[in-house]
Amino acid sequence: MTLSFPNPSRRYDRVRRQVCFWAYDSALEVPIFLEESVLFHLDPTTTHVEAAMLATFDAARDHIHAVAQRVHSFKKRSFYVLVTSDF
Repeated sequence: MTLSFPNPSRRYDRVRRQVCFWAYDSALEVPIFLEESVLFHLDPTTTHVEAAMLATFDAARDHIHAVAQRVHSFKKRSFYVLVTSDF
């Protein structure tokens, strides 16, 4: 089954230093955590300000979703943590 991303919500978790967003595999909600380092990899001009990191996420959303889809196709999990090497 492929992931779908009907919910555009995302949030930055300062403690974990990750952006969290959600996908769905059929009726199952799948949380996905994107390491902060990925945002700096995607756009080296990104600053450590929450709004800037979320803007970088939004600008690369399609690419991030494609990577999440690819990672999900290798092994089904209850959640995923995407890291720079996934990109």
